[in-house]
Amino acid sequence: MYHRREILVSIGGALTTAALGGPLFAQAASSPKRNRLGVCTDSYSIRRREDRNIGAPREGFAEPLRFLAYCHDLGAGGIQLEIGTREETYASRLRRQAQDWDMFVEASIRLPRDQADLDRFEAEVVTAENAGARVLRAVMPSQGSGRRYEAYESADEFHEARKRGRRMLELAEPAVARRRIRLAVENHKDELIPERLETLKSISSEYVGACVDTGNDISFLEDPMAVVEAYAPWAFSVHLKDMAVQEYDEGFLLAEVPLGEGVLDLPRAVQILRSRHPEVRFCLEMMTRDPLKIPCLTDRYWAPMGDVPGRHLARTLRMVRTRGRKEPLPRISHLPLSEQVEIEDINVRKCLAYAAGLVC
Repeated sequence: MYHRREILVSIGGALTTAALGGPLFAQAASSPKRNRLGVCTDSYSIRRREDRNIGAPREGFAEPLRFLAYCHDLGAGGIQLEIGTREETYASRLRRQAQDWDMFVEASIRLPRDQADLDRFEAEVVTAENAGARVLRAVMPSQGSGRRYEAYESADEFHEARKRGRRMLELAEPAVARRRIRLAVENHKDELIPERLETLKSISSEYVGACVDTGNDISFLEDPMAVVEAYAPWAFSVHLKDMAVQEYDEGFLLAEVPLGEGVLDLPRAVQILRSRHPEVRFCLEMMTRDPLKIPCLTDRYWAPMGDVPGRHLARTLRMVRTRGRKEPLPRISHLPLSEQVEIEDINVRKCLAYAAGLVC
């Protein structure tokens, strides 16, 4: 559980002052050395919720130029966020500003639901291209939370959703191929490794690949390094994150933590991905929230999962029991929203500091 005083003391006075002292968008007196790690907008999901609560989303982090400016002041190398459909003059301004600051832009985009939704998708692709994005991150569609073990009642139900997702990728592929823009599909607690590889191979396009999330598939009992190895040949983008685990009575808890504080071998993951794609860009996805429950010892968890080898369960539980946190994992939902915003910003800054010697 987070306690405000402990947080501020633990990261040191200098960082605390930078994170909390003064307006959130104040220009730093001297810009920090540019870090090659970008920041995914989901790293600021609490801040975006606060923006919505005060009725100012257009002045908040949902506004791309504002988010770019804030990440520039942090010293980040780029941004990944939803750009949507915007006037060409706005998109061009975003592109020029990113270029002036030596930053990259990647866009998150929703796949077309059907033929009728294709015009919307193509318009967003054009906007992203005008903004300088050469990679579009997407997720396969799913129900509810998107987590397979929560959203579906059976394997058959999930595989029907898989078919719909594949059809959506088939619709999207010509639109990105015409513009030679890469569509990076994230492993988003949906398909297992063999399933995702089958999907990518079935599309068979040099413009459809992977956004490799380094931590998501622990929830599937998959070895994080096996995930990185499997998707490295397809990597167009990377969500870099670290994870902490802890046992509970129905399985284990899974929580994003600042880079270097979890169980992942991040230097090895970066080396594997860079060896296959030296140009691949890394974006931080540090989601500050309460731990997720992975109820892998319940029947409900297994109902939609299909054929997951028992040795994967054994390996994951062994890792949880030998490397899991002894102290409680951080929880923030009980705190006032303003304090959650502060903690979120501190976590992002800690990650960027760690990544300075890792993603360069």
